[in-house]
Amino acid sequence: MYIKRKIEDTILKTSKTFPVLLLTGPRQSGKTTLLEQLSDSDRKYVTLDDPADRIFAKEEPQAFLERYTPPVIIDEIQYVPELLPYIKIAVDRNKNNGSYWLTGSQMFHMMKNVSESLAGRVGIVNLFGLSGNEITGNLFGAYTSDKDELTKRINTAEPMTLVEVFKRIHKGGMPRLYEQPDVDLGKYFSSYVQTYISRDIRELTQVADELAFYRFICVVAARTGSMVNYEVLAKETEISAPTAKQWLSILVSSGIIILIEPYHNNALKRVVKSPRMYFVDTGLAAHLTRWGSPDVLESGAMAGAFFETYVVSEIYKSFINLGQQPPLFFYRDSNTKEIDLIIWQDGTLYPIEIKKSSNPSGATKNFNALNPVTNEKNFDEMSRHLKMKIGTGSVICLANNLRPVQGSKGDNWVVPVWLI
Repeated sequence: MYIKRKIEDTILKTSKTFPVLLLTGPRQSGKTTLLEQLSDSDRKYVTLDDPADRIFAKEEPQAFLERYTPPVIIDEIQYVPELLPYIKIAVDRNKNNGSYWLTGSQMFHMMKNVSESLAGRVGIVNLFGLSGNEITGNLFGAYTSDKDELTKRINTAEPMTLVEVFKRIHKGGMPRLYEQPDVDLGKYFSSYVQTYISRDIRELTQVADELAFYRFICVVAARTGSMVNYEVLAKETEISAPTAKQWLSILVSSGIIILIEPYHNNALKRVVKSPRMYFVDTGLAAHLTRWGSPDVLESGAMAGAFFETYVVSEIYKSFINLGQQPPLFFYRDSNTKEIDLIIWQDGTLYPIEIKKSSNPSGATKNFNALNPVTNEKNFDEMSRHLKMKIGTGSVICLANNLRPVQGSKGDNWVVPVWLI
């Protein structure tokens, strides 16, 4: 069973614009299935996962491309980056958009090779696992706190109970788990982690100690939603801080985690500088932190962190699926005032609080920490362009309906998590 993806239009538009399309994303995110679904009948397919084709491509790249002429899908291109210069020659000769569709995990040095070899010729699209809206069939656009847009979503969105939300969080968004509902979660994620470490990590990076790397992933999963602290990560994994920094960059490059940077502005003083890290797939994070069931996870010590991780991941994917760089930030200052998420668009900041509660109180109290950015007196002539507006705020939670935030100054709304 194929589940329609919101990113389909982005892929087709990119293919019409560039001779080469590169679809990147973490293992098992559905890259190959998606491209095969969008392919015309005359588009060939070859995977470099096949040892024979991989050797053929490495040793005879010119002959390989003559055997698999465009239009063609070349799967797992990261295993044979030597093909890229030959693809460049081919597209410069033929100049046909959409000739080569490549897939690859977001693997470290591969992106540098693509940028250098195919500059100006390749459109890069990122794909993550299924969003909640794709699972339910509601292909909403990027998240917005606009009241009118959220009101429209109510007409088609499926309300979710606390139990249903945590079932979704515990299961995650890997397509196979929804295409084949009887798959055992524990066995699936164990195999996923083993394959990720033994193939992607061992074959394509300088990680020598696989057991230490596995412990590192588990430590990061246990700290999802927290600020990056390399010293702490290193201490808990018994590695050096530089190694922790390198390994975290591997998790980012391979689409396992995302980093949300802090928002800073000349008018805001004493803001933190470290990013926050979030697992993209909450199901994988739950497996690594050994939460065996949705009920245990919901009542456990990490329930709030997992709920926040789920919301941030969903909003992040909603922008990625439109081919946009997610304009997401967070706020924290030395006085411990925090805003979980900020959408920064068109000179306006839209603050978001995330609460595992059906009736959160005082959730918008820190929104006023952003007020200095609206006052022109806080900027000199050179930095006046940094003046911002504060837009509609959201409190994303387990409420059962969209409603204004009671007692809140400004236009802020309580948003049920199933509307994002």
